[in-house]
Amino acid sequence: MNIACTAASGRGDTDLLLASLAERLAEEGLRACGTVQINTERGGEEPCDMDVRLLPDGPVVRISQSLGPNARGCRLDPAALETAVGMVSQHLEAGTDLLIVNKFGKHEADGRGFRPVIAEALARGVPVLVGLNRLNSEAFHEFSGHEATELAPDVETLLAWVKSACGRG
Repeated sequence: MNIACTAASGRGDTDLLLASLAERLAEEGLRACGTVQINTERGGEEPCDMDVRLLPDGPVVRISQSLGPNARGCRLDPAALETAVGMVSQHLEAGTDLLIVNKFGKHEADGRGFRPVIAEALARGVPVLVGLNRLNSEAFHEFSGHEATELAPDVETLLAWVKSACGRG
């Protein structure tokens, strides 16, 4: 099974790392599908807006919902996430060298979200790189059968793994 994960330590750093990797892959001529997350600060005390850019070239889907200034809890818009999942699934069927999933989050840990797309990519022999949320690390490793390679959060390290996994090393 050709699956790897990475997790950067700072808030939003994994998102920036995977976005940088996606740019490098495009420059190298590798076709990636999947998502990279874009966080946009809203100012004040309100949490950021969360969008995902579908690879390789869009569109951008807002996956967060505004619950008001005093709301607590999950801001993820499940319907928007499933829309993004469906679009990525279509890109996977069209052919790709790699699947990038911005985060194995709570929905994936619960069997929803990008989990079926990850399984489909692996069944097709497409390498998968996942941004790992440490809160869901155990669920991810159970899902991957403890076969996922943990990669340092560094673009060069990720690029080397991708090239090797795609047979371009």
